[in-house]
Amino acid sequence: MNKYVIITMTIISTLFFTGCDENKIIKLEEGFTNTKLGTIQNQELVTKIIVPKPIVVKKVKKVPLSVQQKKQRFKDILVPIATEVYNTLYNQYIDVKRDIEQNINREFIEKMKVEYRAKNDEELLYALKPHPISILLAQGAIESAWLTSRFTVKANNIFGVWSFNKNEPRIEANATRGEKKIYLRKYKTYKAAIFHYYKNLAKNRAYKEFRKQRTLTDDPYELVQYLGSYSEKKEIYTNTLKKMIEYNKFYEYDIKR
Repeated sequence: MNKYVIITMTIISTLFFTGCDENKIIKLEEGFTNTKLGTIQNQELVTKIIVPKPIVVKKVKKVPLSVQQKKQRFKDILVPIATEVYNTLYNQYIDVKRDIEQNINREFIEKMKVEYRAKNDEELLYALKPHPISILLAQGAIESAWLTSRFTVKANNIFGVWSFNKNEPRIEANATRGEKKIYLRKYKTYKAAIFHYYKNLAKNRAYKEFRKQRTLTDDPYELVQYLGSYSEKKEIYTNTLKKMIEYNKFYEYDIKR
């Protein structure tokens, strides 16, 4: 390689590794003489080095979602999951109902009765039949503030389910009940939260009448009247559920049997 080319490449490498002023442009041109390096006689080599300005990454502020955008996001995320869970539970209900009618798989049925705290076959069917998706969506929208609440974001807790077991995954609430701390259940996924929501309503004594009524009707407006125990607001809460279902047309997602 031409020795002048080697000298020039050395100068360039030195400038890159030692840095130079961004406003200065160094030219190696024909006839340029350096007292240390000697005269550069290679007239074909003309080099210009420009040091670019450093790239500054600016933080982009998040634009808050509008109410309509929150609602649409809520439905886009939850409706498919809720539909999948509902169908799984409904098929289980049909299978157990058939087994009871045919008096088969009794060992499995007895285990299910223990799991769901059912005293007899009839109570087991009350527990297993899932209620309409519209009710789930209405409660989820209220309890999770359209999937934006702290509990939903950090714990996938859509329905405001409390935790009384220190050994299960949970997070502490900001509020307290008197001097007592409040904890909410933490779920791995929204799907897990929905399964547990259905199971909670299937086992809790407070919803015994609700379970019985949902085997008699699929009318969400009729059924929500029996969910007063879900909130301290009682009747105000159940009336709010009706309005949520109607105003947001959640009834459109109910599966007709």
